[in-house]
Amino acid sequence: MLKSLSIKNYALIESVEIGFESGLNIITGETGAGKSIVVDALGLLLGERASTEVIRRGTDKAVIEGVFGIAANRKVAALLREQEIEATDDLIVRREVSAKGQTRCFLNDSPVPLATLKAVGDLLVDLHGQHEHQSLLRPETHIEMLDEFGGLEGLVEEYRTAFDALGRSFTELRDLRRRERDVKEKRELYEFQLREIDAVGPEEGEEERLEDELRILENAEKLFEATARLYEMLYEGEQSVADLLVKARNQLEDLSAIDRSFEEPKNECASAAAMIGELTKFIQSYNSKIEFNPERLEEIRERLGQFTLLKKKYGGTLATVLQHRTRISREVEIATNFDGEIARLEEQIAAERLVCSDLAQRLSAKRRDLVARLSKGIAGELTRLGIPSARFDVGLTNRPFEVHDGDGAGPYVRLGAEALDAHRRGIDFVEFQLSTNAGEEPKPLVKVASGGEISRVMLAMKSILAKADRLPVLVFDEIDTGISGRIAAAVGRSLKGLSEYHQIIAITHLPQIAGFADCHFMAEKKEFKGRTTSRLRKLDEDGRVREVARLLSGEEVTASSLTSARELMQGIERN
Repeated sequence: MLKSLSIKNYALIESVEIGFESGLNIITGETGAGKSIVVDALGLLLGERASTEVIRRGTDKAVIEGVFGIAANRKVAALLREQEIEATDDLIVRREVSAKGQTRCFLNDSPVPLATLKAVGDLLVDLHGQHEHQSLLRPETHIEMLDEFGGLEGLVEEYRTAFDALGRSFTELRDLRRRERDVKEKRELYEFQLREIDAVGPEEGEEERLEDELRILENAEKLFEATARLYEMLYEGEQSVADLLVKARNQLEDLSAIDRSFEEPKNECASAAAMIGELTKFIQSYNSKIEFNPERLEEIRERLGQFTLLKKKYGGTLATVLQHRTRISREVEIATNFDGEIARLEEQIAAERLVCSDLAQRLSAKRRDLVARLSKGIAGELTRLGIPSARFDVGLTNRPFEVHDGDGAGPYVRLGAEALDAHRRGIDFVEFQLSTNAGEEPKPLVKVASGGEISRVMLAMKSILAKADRLPVLVFDEIDTGISGRIAAAVGRSLKGLSEYHQIIAITHLPQIAGFADCHFMAEKKEFKGRTTSRLRKLDEDGRVREVARLLSGEEVTASSLTSARELMQGIERN
């Protein structure tokens, strides 16, 4: 439910804090006092289009904030989790519109896009009187209302699971066929590329190994001369390092015999002599193995040249060439197996379509059983609400699906030999139709219902669907347009009955409706320091009686009008 609504600097309202109650909340007031401004502000809070014109003159921004109790609203809780917003028992919704034209939206003080705010609003409030928020004027919602009336959501969810699986299989088949076309078109090219790469036959890491070998062969003479000089310097020269170390070691041995502190340096010198010996052996061995092989040098250069050509065509490195080969090899392999994979998927789709078709048929049959009952119930409610010649129909149709050979455009179901278009709620397309005049055939609701009628149609619909409808708050703006006092009492009783299942906020100018209020607010317009300000005042019991009396008699509240008001309200309570 909507627990409170705060409006600041919006139109004629400077600052208003409204605490709503469960049940039937009635708003009355003189024409122009600001009744509809409250509903307009609520619409803005729910995501309707914002304009800087709503900002009170002389202020920087308008702020509307509502606190909603959402403890039992699983859909809102799921949406908040999806948006990573902390969900508590109360949801604070806020919208700010600045004089610069900027708008900011918040859920529990977390900034959110307008689309998210609107999605939450659509799960909290059904606002009637502003066409943008009338679910009855959105034909796509009609099938949901019919299913709620029949309690079919469980079967719908079972069907939806099967339909989604069928959709995924269709997508997989469509993608596979697209790949088949692409691969078949490129197969000849891929096979040529495979032959070209395989003719060279590069191996992973081969390029690095060959470049190392090439570098050695190209520098063979330099390596030979350098190692020969090193060998002579270390071992064979007149003053070789090996000979000098031997002399140094002998000298250290003599010194250590005199002073033991030379023992460690003597041993280190012996170790150095041993290391020089090992180094000399390595250099001698390396020098003896150096090859002068121009044939091998040319062979490596030619091989690396082949690699360079492959890299230019298929990637900047040999690794990318090998990756390309792996990919196109897989594509060519798949091209030879497409028929088998497509056949497997087609068998899977046929089996999934059987499941979908059975569930869709069961859903459609149940919906058709509901149509007459819902039409009769709503027509009866409309008669009680002042549209005596109303005829309400539920248009339920199926659409054929044109199947082409190898069609993979989208999922469909079959009933017998007939292929039917399918969606996530089945095969039925539902649209409510209405005729308000005798002798006229019903037409789509969106085309024929006036503002006052659409509110009463929704009231009738909500009365029928009261227990099934999950939207917690219903707002009716001027639902009593064009109805008489006798019918107003019926509208009031209907609103009162509906308030057992929903929180109702209704604007009215008829005492027969206002008398049913559980909580009554009066819109007032005051002047202060040359500025006009609207406010909303919650009435106590005496205030309720005086306001109903005003609605009965006009501006002058008399003793007789007060008596009539009390009698009207007491009569309502007795009934």
